[in-house]
Amino acid sequence: MHRVLIITANCVLLIFLLIGLPAATRDQFGNLQLSSASTGRTLMFCGLGIALAANLFAAQFLIKPRKQKILCWEWAAVFAVLLLAFYGFTRGYFNFAWLRHALQWLQNHL
Repeated sequence: MHRVLIITANCVLLIFLLIGLPAATRDQFGNLQLSSASTGRTLMFCGLGIALAANLFAAQFLIKPRKQKILCWEWAAVFAVLLLAFYGFTRGYFNFAWLRHALQWLQNHL
C-alpha cells in the first residue's frame, strides 16, 4: 500500500511540475508571451526542491520498511537529477541548439 501511495504521489507531483506549472505560469495573447520567465524558473526550482526534500524526509523519518525507503531514495534521485538538469539549462551549461540545427538540416534536405 505504501509503495502505491509513494509512486502515485510522486507521479502526480512530477506531472504537476513538468506540465501544469509551465502551463499555469505562461500567459499568452496571440503570439505575444506576457508572463515572466523568472517566475516560472523560480517556481520550478522551488517545486523540484520541495519534491526532493519531501522524498528525503520520508525516506529518513517517515517510512520504515526497507523497500519503501529505497523507493523514496530513488524518487529523490530522480528529482535531484531534474533539479540539476534544470539548473544547468537555465545557466546555459547545455542547450538544445544541436537539436534545432539537426531539425533545420532535415527540413532543408527533405
